[in-house]
Amino acid sequence: MMYKKLKIYMDIPIEKKRFSTSNILKIVGVVAILSLIIFVYASTGGGSKLNVETERITISTVTKGVFQENIPVNGIVLPISSIYLDALEGGRVEELFVEDGAIMKQGDPILRLSNTDLELTLVNQETSVYNLLTQMQISQTAARQNTINRLNQMTDVENAFIESQRVFNLNKTLYGEKAIGKQEYLQSQNDYNYQKERIQLAKEILKQDSIAVKQVGNQESSSYARTKNALELMRKKVGDLIVRAPVDGQLTSLDAEIGQSKNKGERLGQLDVLNGYKVRVDVDEHYISRIYTGQQGTFPLNNKTYTLVIKKVYTQVTNGRFQVDMQFEGEVPEGIRRGQTLSIRVALSEEKEAILIPKGGFFQETGGNWIFKVSDDGKSAYKMDIQLGNQNTEYYEVLQGLKPGDKVITSSYSNYKDIEELVLKN
Repeated sequence: MMYKKLKIYMDIPIEKKRFSTSNILKIVGVVAILSLIIFVYASTGGGSKLNVETERITISTVTKGVFQENIPVNGIVLPISSIYLDALEGGRVEELFVEDGAIMKQGDPILRLSNTDLELTLVNQETSVYNLLTQMQISQTAARQNTINRLNQMTDVENAFIESQRVFNLNKTLYGEKAIGKQEYLQSQNDYNYQKERIQLAKEILKQDSIAVKQVGNQESSSYARTKNALELMRKKVGDLIVRAPVDGQLTSLDAEIGQSKNKGERLGQLDVLNGYKVRVDVDEHYISRIYTGQQGTFPLNNKTYTLVIKKVYTQVTNGRFQVDMQFEGEVPEGIRRGQTLSIRVALSEEKEAILIPKGGFFQETGGNWIFKVSDDGKSAYKMDIQLGNQNTEYYEVLQGLKPGDKVITSSYSNYKDIEELVLKN
């Protein structure tokens, strides 16, 4: 009986539990993983949305129009030319004839320097010239007296020659007629020959004397001329102690006070020529290969637009910038002044037809690679890949991704750059 009871007991089926602990843990794990996937997908832009009020964003329309690449720069108005005033000679400032900003005429005195050493040198130079002139006068007087003496001697020699010739010719006739002896004839012949050689020698001496006198005179004249030129140069150096305006213009940046010592070559100021103006412009070195003479720029002033042309490019780069000089083409603005700052747009290309987007803060976040495009119903905006080309102060050039009439958000994307779609709320 016991065996049967035991058998009956073992044949009773044991009912299993429907949810075990391990199964529950597996289900919880799967749910957690799915939740994490959904969260990551939503966080990484997998269709994430954000409600945005339209009054907080800028919606612009893509257009087609004339496009010209340009860059904004600032320029300072300067005189068309300036002449620097340097001290040609060093000295002490003794007198100021005008003040900074004065309008000058060519030759007007600006200031006077004093230089005792230079003035003393001038006095010594003048004394040397006067002494040399006196010596020349004495030498010329002596030369003239010597010439007179030689001419007198020449006269005596010529007279003696003529007399000896007469006596010789007479004795020659008388000797032929046997009226005089041979001794007397030979004596007159010898005297004639002597006087003949003597007059030839006297003529040669007089000729050489004339040449010598001329050479000495030329040397003295040349020496006097050099000394006199040196004197004139010294007078000019002393005259340069009075600084004068080299041209008509306005005196600016005068740096001189009475009693101040100035070295030779030191800058005293500058004179601005007032017959025109130029504009000195600073340009980023990024554009140095695209800036050249002849390019134009424009700027607005008093509700009018004026044109400038690049005339000179300074290729030296300082602190990441280089400079160009521009001059007005056509009308010059009335009342423009030296030192005035102008905001200029310099054209880098010719005008052309292009698809355009107004510039905005979106570019800082997207780099021009994508943009939020507004849907046709105006209720949302979604990301759109685009490609931009050149730019100017107002527009970006669109190469791909948009067409005229499209509406895009051009304000900053800093608050929703990771969002895929914006829901626009009025």
